[in-house]
Amino acid sequence: MRLVFITQQVDPAHPALGATVPKIAALARRVGEVVVLADGAVPDALPGNARVRTFGARTRAGRGLRFEHALTAELRGLRGGVVVAHMCPIYAVLAAPLVRPLRIPLVLWYTHWRAGRLLRAAERSASVVTSVDRRSFPLRSSKVRAIGHGIELGEFACTEHRADGALRLLALGRYSPAKGLREIVHAVAATDARLTVHGPTLTPLEREHRQTLGELVDALGAGDRIRLEGPVPRTRVPELFAGADLLVNNMRAGAPDKVVYEAAASCLPVVASNPVFDELLEPELRFARDDPDDLAHRLRAFEARDASARRELGRRLREQVAAHHSAESWAEGILAAAGRA
Repeated sequence: MRLVFITQQVDPAHPALGATVPKIAALARRVGEVVVLADGAVPDALPGNARVRTFGARTRAGRGLRFEHALTAELRGLRGGVVVAHMCPIYAVLAAPLVRPLRIPLVLWYTHWRAGRLLRAAERSASVVTSVDRRSFPLRSSKVRAIGHGIELGEFACTEHRADGALRLLALGRYSPAKGLREIVHAVAATDARLTVHGPTLTPLEREHRQTLGELVDALGAGDRIRLEGPVPRTRVPELFAGADLLVNNMRAGAPDKVVYEAAASCLPVVASNPVFDELLEPELRFARDDPDDLAHRLRAFEARDASARRELGRRLREQVAAHHSAESWAEGILAAAGRA
């Protein structure tokens, strides 16, 4: 079977999209050939039975035209295969007129809180929609299939975490207001914990938000315990997990941050606010998103756990990721949703 996978970038080192590469590799282990259509790609990132066609161009119209040509060139050998549109609704909208008349399943993978007319069009265009959880797709649709996240367990070793000294907290992700970092800063300032934040600022809003957070840290007198740092290469993420006691995640509801599952795969405990994590995290590890006092209470309660209790919690989290959120289970879910398992 041939599978066409449409995505933005093929780059294992990309801070946001690097995790896509192991997912493609997991699919490649289950089909005869994977053809990746991408805006850009680095060489030699994929297994031998996967090849890349790029459609990058200077203009949106140029990208659309090159995309259409690239997909059309693959249609002849695609009967009995599958097309997967990864995260960008426009890919499903553009692909549908070419693949749906040929009765080729078109699978949209989307997990984010943001909805809009383009996503509604993509939902109508797709044969089936896949997401981490039914709640992580922002539209009501009978097409949605919950297949978990796709974490490459081999990238994240289970690390022992000490339980002495001040609690070492870690937050990862873009400096976006949607990440809820303001509430995290307030909560940490009310405890003895130390917090390190790593993330990029990709837009003017994010640059402004980081500056505002820095001013808040200074106003709270917490500059000696809270560090706001820049982005890190994906290859450094396991090192950051190993140096922390707890990951803190306050992403707005509807978007289950993959970093939560990556931390769990590293046996690093997590405290998070998103209701979608209710199947991964026990109630004591969840907090109300807009309530810094609730988060501070959770932090103090976690700090009271001894090393043995923290290790056992970390092992349980990794087991859950392995069972329900691995790259292998994700690939199986994509093919099952397409009816090609």
